Parts: sequence; C-alpha cells; structure tokens
Amino acid sequence: MILCSVALLMLAATPALAQRPGGVVESIEAARAQWSAVARQIWGFAEVGYQEEKSSALHQEQLRKAGFTVEAGVAGMPTAFVARFGSGRPVIAILAEFDALPGLSQDSIPVRKPLVDMGPGHGCGHHLFGTASVAAGVAVKEWLAGGGRSGSIRVYGTPAEEGGAGKVYMVRAGLFSDVDVVLHWHPGDRNDASPETSLANKSAKFRFHGVSAHAAGAPDRGRSALDGVEAMNHMVNLMREHVPQETRIHYVITRGGQAPNVVPDFAEVYYYVRHPDARVAMEIFDRIVKAAEGAAMGTGTTVDHEVIHGVYSLLPIDTLARLMDANLRKVGGIRYTAQERAFAEHIYRMLDGPDLALGSEAEIQPFVPKPTSGSTDVGDVSWVVPTVGLSTATWVPGTAAHSWQAVAAGGTGIGMHGMVLAAKTLALTAVDLFTTPGHIEAARREFERKRGANFTYVPLVGDRAPPLDYRK
Repeated sequence: MILCSVALLMLAATPALAQRPGGVVESIEAARAQWSAVARQIWGFAEVGYQEEKSSALHQEQLRKAGFTVEAGVAGMPTAFVARFGSGRPVIAILAEFDALPGLSQDSIPVRKPLVDMGPGHGCGHHLFGTASVAAGVAVKEWLAGGGRSGSIRVYGTPAEEGGAGKVYMVRAGLFSDVDVVLHWHPGDRNDASPETSLANKSAKFRFHGVSAHAAGAPDRGRSALDGVEAMNHMVNLMREHVPQETRIHYVITRGGQAPNVVPDFAEVYYYVRHPDARVAMEIFDRIVKAAEGAAMGTGTTVDHEVIHGVYSLLPIDTLARLMDANLRKVGGIRYTAQERAFAEHIYRMLDGPDLALGSEAEIQPFVPKPTSGSTDVGDVSWVVPTVGLSTATWVPGTAAHSWQAVAAGGTGIGMHGMVLAAKTLALTAVDLFTTPGHIEAARREFERKRGANFTYVPLVGDRAPPLDYRK
C-alpha cells in the first residue's frame, strides 16, 4: 500500500486548502498525482463484481486515515462499505464504484494488447469512479471540519455495478433512508451534467433439465435440455413483435451441452429484459417466464430460473442537474499534454463513426435532458433519494464504453484528467448543498412530484441474497 500511504501524507498537508468553499477544488488539485496513483493501482487490480477485495480495501484505508468511520461488509456484501463523517443534517452521500469487466484486459497503449489473456479490465472506468468519489468525499470532509460546520458527508462503496446490482441490496437494507441528496458520476467520452434517464433492467438465468441419451443409438429415450432453451428463445423472438417499442431483450446461451452425440440433460440461457418503466419490464419478464415454462412443456423437460439482478431506471432531478452543470462549467474542460494528444489521435483514427470531435474534451456539452439505452443500479437509489450525476471525458472523444480503447485511455493521464474534473465538480456541488438548504428543499419537492404520491419502492431482485458468485 505504498501508493496509498503517499497519498495520505499529501492529504494530511492539504486540509487548510479545503476550508473555503472553493478550497475543495484546490485541495483536490494539490493531491492530483497521489489520487492518480491510487486510480492506476485499482486499474491494475481489475477486480470483477463482488471480488473487489483489494480495490475496496484501498478505498476504505484512505477514508479511515482521512477521519471517516467506515462500516464494511454492509448489506450482505463483503466489498460494500459506508464511510461516514460529521453529524446532523443535511446528509450528503457520494457513490463510489470499483468493479471491472471480464475479458477486457488491455495495456495503457493505443493498440490492442491484453495484459492477461481473457482477463478483466476497467472498460467502464470504475477505477476512476471510485477514486474521484473518495477524493471528493475527503475534500468535503476537510471543508466541514475546517469550518466547524454541521452536516454529514458519506461515501458509499458500491460493488458489482456491472450486472450484480450491488446498490439495490444497499437500498433494500435501508442504508439510504436518512440521506438528503446522493451524488454520483461516471467516466465517459464527454463532459456533461445533463439530466439523464436509463432503462430498468431485470435479468435471470433459465436452467433446463432433460434426460441424456445416445443421440444416434437411443434418441427416443432422450429429452434435450438444449431443445428447451432453443424453443424458449424462438418464442421470445416471436414476442419481440408484441412488446412496447422501447423494450430491449438480450440473451446468451451459457450452457448448451458438451458433445453432439450426447443428448444434453442440462442447458442454460441468460436473459436481460429492459424498458424505461420498471413495471413494464417486470410484466415482460413474467411473459418470458411463461415462454420458458411452455418450452419445457413442449420438449418434455423441466425449467427453473434464478433472478440475477434487477434495477430501476434513473429518476432525473432537474433542480440538482442544473446545480451540477453550473459547477462543471465553473471547473471547465480538459487539456491534453502533447503526449496525450498523440495517444488520442491514434485511438481516434480507429474509431468507427465517432460522434464527437477531438478537442471536445475541452468543452462542456449543452445542458439537454436525454435518455440513455443502458441500465445502472444507481436507478434504485434515485427512486428513494434525490440523486444527481455527471460524466466526464476520461476516454478519447467518441470512444464506446466497454471497449479496450476505454481501458487503455483509463490507465493514462487522459483518464486521470477526467477523474480529477469529476472529483472537483462533486465536491463543489456538495458544498453548495451544505451552504444553501434551498437547493435540497427544491430537489425534494421535484422528487416527490415525479415519483408520485402513491409510489412504493419494491426491489426487482425480490428477496434474493446478493449473487456473490455471479462472476465466478
């Protein structure tokens, strides 16, 4: 933990910088090299969902030494934590993610070169996400402590965002019940604090069980589990004509048998169902379950299913988004060094139809509400607490998430610039919420109006325990 210790020595020297409202920006800038070293260390760990032991421990150590009280292993997840400082209201929370993606190992160079064959990599930049959130939390803590101010700052370590829905279990456990506002961010290819929505998503693994037999010598005695999977997939594909047009359904056959001459007695298919409205996503999921049951009946097999994860759509709060946007513009965009520019140009030439020009990393995108086609477990948080986020240009403009190009840039100064920009914007927004209670009051009114008077949060994962082995 040498890098962590160096960072903490630097942080210990900078609390005075953070005592003024704008001082949080200066204190983060003063520790830029140390936070970048921490992010690079977690980039190297590249731990997938629920296996982020080293990444989570590193963040927890930083927060403890900065004066936070850290509760680890919350909500039944060993790598989840809540770090707390201060007392009283308001309670402002910052989300921190740190899981990597399987199969995206990549060196921090602008050509394809895995560090570990088929190993994991930070294709969504969560090494930057968690580090920026911790940096912002520490800066705000120093600002609170330096001025003897009341209020509480928290950092939530949230594992397994990529398909594991770690935040859902934290919401279900009531860990956000006394929070006033939640702040988050996400790595990306642009600087943008516009309010965004997302798609609700429910996933499950459907497991068919049949009877094995010799596929040539005794086919009449076999009942193919793979037939069950294929029959289900066919019926679901026919369903696509008869679902709302915003629906997205994806599947992959994860087990289909091992030899052509053996009738498979086990097969598995993994499904995602998405829609902007969580209630509609659940209705479509229930129809898919019926298709699975019909497929089993028609093929003489049996089927069961395990819900893997389920998340709500993001509930945007314009009041908070405008505050975040103002602070993002106050901090400003990103400037590459000559070496970083050469790296970016190399990456940019290989992108397929990028929708942003090189140089846009120095700009802040227009404030325009927009939908997104992805899903995130931040959605569940946003339906129980007013929540706001932003993205910053941690990748070369036009780069797609979940790509090796994103992994490569995230391990260089390009990624670190975006991380620092996010940390500063989060910290400034938190300070505004502490100093101007009217922001929180306005956000709460908008939140209640958008949720509706009769809203009751029901987790899409039901009562299942966190799927700690879903990446194994």
